[in-house]
Amino acid sequence: MVEIKETIRLWFGGVPKARIAEQLGLDRKTVRRYIGAAARNGLTSEATLTDERVLELAVELRAPVGRTHGDTWARCVEQRAFIERHLRGDVKLSKVRRLLLRQGVDVPYSTLHRFAVAELDFGRSAPTMPVADCGPGEELQVDTGWVLWLEADLLGKRRRTRAWIFTAVLSRHRFVWPCLRETTESAIEACEAAWEFFGGVFKTLIPDNTKAIVQLADPLQPLINVIFLEYAQKRGFVVYTTRARSPRDKARVERSVQTVRDDCFGGERIYDLEQGRAHARNWCLREYGMRRHTRTQRLPLECFDAEEKPVLLPAPTEPYDVPIWCDPKVARDHFAQVAKALYSLPTRFIGKTLRARADRSLVRFYDGHALVKTHPRKPPGGRSTDTHDFPVEKTAYAMRDVAFLEREAYQHGDTVGRFAKALLDSPLPWTRMRRVYALLGLARRYGDARLAETCSVALDADMLDVDRLARMLKLGASPATAPAEPRVIPLSRYLRPATQYALPFPSKTGEEK
Repeated sequence: MVEIKETIRLWFGGVPKARIAEQLGLDRKTVRRYIGAAARNGLTSEATLTDERVLELAVELRAPVGRTHGDTWARCVEQRAFIERHLRGDVKLSKVRRLLLRQGVDVPYSTLHRFAVAELDFGRSAPTMPVADCGPGEELQVDTGWVLWLEADLLGKRRRTRAWIFTAVLSRHRFVWPCLRETTESAIEACEAAWEFFGGVFKTLIPDNTKAIVQLADPLQPLINVIFLEYAQKRGFVVYTTRARSPRDKARVERSVQTVRDDCFGGERIYDLEQGRAHARNWCLREYGMRRHTRTQRLPLECFDAEEKPVLLPAPTEPYDVPIWCDPKVARDHFAQVAKALYSLPTRFIGKTLRARADRSLVRFYDGHALVKTHPRKPPGGRSTDTHDFPVEKTAYAMRDVAFLEREAYQHGDTVGRFAKALLDSPLPWTRMRRVYALLGLARRYGDARLAETCSVALDADMLDVDRLARMLKLGASPATAPAEPRVIPLSRYLRPATQYALPFPSKTGEEK
């Protein structure tokens, strides 16, 4: 409007059209068009050059010039339903043109593209609305990505590192934590370092759908990793995930990986993680934190210290004990394995798969939501055994409890107990436990009274052989019975006199009769 009004004002002042075009930097044809429109609308003097009349003149001059479409556009109109149906089916526009050719409809791609854009909104992205900023200390968005190659070690090997990148939504203050692997443990480690860096805990953490935090992505009810969810409950913040493949849900940190990779680590020689973390911390505080943000027009560190830091939740005072969750199966020997250590469980759980949680000091086993067993944590290769988990009749043998066997033997009589104690009287008593079990079996077979009588006889004779004791019980005999008188063989009833033999017996003098 200023341009049109100045052109007409100079024309009223008698300035030539060529001079007006040169003075205002316009084309001569544009000047003639402005002046012609003013003449057609009855503008004859500067008094009639009001803002309303100039606005009407500008609308007339800016009106689009009508243009008729050709025959090819008409063909596109006839095939509108066909084109629209295939575009909604995610068919490329170039393939739609080939499909039209098969039907005998020849449309240039340029015309087809103009028609699709003008009539079918092809290639136009939906309008977006920026989400309002949160309150101070409410939201912390986090993203991960590859940012750095470590320099070669002594063996010439280079390692690629990722980074957890935290960005405060309101102040845009940032924290970077390089790591080698993107796991739940590294996520918790990064969060612990972030709380120490920021000096407090944000109320809400907004991650993407990384498997280290989100076990199952869902727009309404995402399933958070149980280890990280327990950590969030411990520190008092809420996990609010984004939708899958929806970068607009965390647009303020979506390009943070590229910024960290290029601006923080680009051209740097980093040899290990400790050096990389120290460099990233210095970059966040002294470079990125002291650089004016293009959106907020404030220094991120200055804005964070002034508005967000005072309202954060208290920072942790002790390191978090990251637990281990697993699903061990109870073997036939009553033991389940957790973190390469064995823990005993009652007989009724043999063959079942339980849920186990192991922290620094305890290992807990759950059957569904019910806690069924607690053990002290053992190092890899260790074993924690509760004798009450085994059947009573098998516990003594499994634990080599010789005292238990002695007590069991004394219950069958004092003599049987002394016999069992004598059996176990050895530098390695557990090597003779089977003999005591056999002795107890004889008590069940022959009764306490008969066994006690036989053991008394055996002890008097200093005989401690269980097999021989069993034969004694079977035969009902006792080795201490007095020996019988020797049997005297009488003269044979069928002894014949010497006269009945054909040959005479020699005499005592050696002469024959």
